[in-house]
Amino acid sequence: MVALILSLAPEAQLRGMLFWLIGDLSAPPAAWSTLGALVLAVAAALPFAGDLNALARGDTAAAALGVDVLRLPWLLFALAAFLTAAAVTTAGAIGFVGLIVPHAVRLVLGNDQRVLLPAAALAGGTLLLVADILARQIAAPAQLPTGVITALIGVPTFLYLLRREQR
Repeated sequence: MVALILSLAPEAQLRGMLFWLIGDLSAPPAAWSTLGALVLAVAAALPFAGDLNALARGDTAAAALGVDVLRLPWLLFALAAFLTAAAVTTAGAIGFVGLIVPHAVRLVLGNDQRVLLPAAALAGGTLLLVADILARQIAAPAQLPTGVITALIGVPTFLYLLRREQR
């Protein structure tokens, strides 16, 4: 469907569509709604941080500690879908931020979800800001899509993490 839409798109809109598919922050919509969604989602997730810590020990241990192991994953999936929708409507499909940042933060700060959830949100925003600044500076006065920079950072980092896990 994406290839069909791109093939039929008017020439004047093709570049913007391509940049949005790669991930671009050159002309985002009003960011207050997305920032509000992030604050709301982190505020909704933080009360479950202890349950997430218990769930990391396995379903049986979490259930023994009183965690609703059937309901909690669905709640978190819905929250993640909400945040993903907010991010993609704002900036397009910028890859590797949600994949790399939580793992990197976990390596630095440990696995306590009470610390990890807000730290990963801040670190993801910081990575995106750095990638956007680089995208604006590398090929100035032209601008690269931000998703290109995050991919150039994310692919080697992801491969390093995969290699590290295999050892």
